[in-house]
Amino acid sequence: MSRTIPTINTQRLTLRGMRPEDFRRYAEIWAMPDVVARINDAPWPKSKAWDAFLRNAGHWQITGFGQWAVQRHGVPDMSGQVGFFYAKRDLGEDFDSYPEAGWVLEPGVHGKGLGMEAARAAHDWFDRVVTGHLVCMIAPEHKASLRIAEAMGYQVMRDADYSGSAVRLLARKGPPQ
Repeated sequence: MSRTIPTINTQRLTLRGMRPEDFRRYAEIWAMPDVVARINDAPWPKSKAWDAFLRNAGHWQITGFGQWAVQRHGVPDMSGQVGFFYAKRDLGEDFDSYPEAGWVLEPGVHGKGLGMEAARAAHDWFDRVVTGHLVCMIAPEHKASLRIAEAMGYQVMRDADYSGSAVRLLARKGPPQ
């Protein structure tokens, strides 16, 4: 099965499929303590980043959706990723049965509205092409991500423990009205 990953342009960003040459930057981003601290993890070694990088490519092939590289216009390297995936985290059927949304940006671009812009573009695509229920998992103290989730129409399901860390589980039944 072969699937084409759509390219989405916004005012300041391009969401595009990840390319082999993106792996260096992908691994750098996931090795940043400020990135992984926001998702209750330790910096990733290259082997873990490689597994996740390949898993993303597989998502597009198997499910028809996945995560895009987030690239700022005029900047050659990706600045993060945004999109959808099945994580199967053993957090309950009400969570694990649905695609999970996620967004990650390198710390140097935080606070500029790029996360909101990327998430909105990805969710607009999902609502047109895939449709349906989505979930996301966010650290309760990560206020910026919680604001993005709220703007995308997510509502709190419950707080939970994931790998020894407190997380907030949210669900979105469709686009915000």
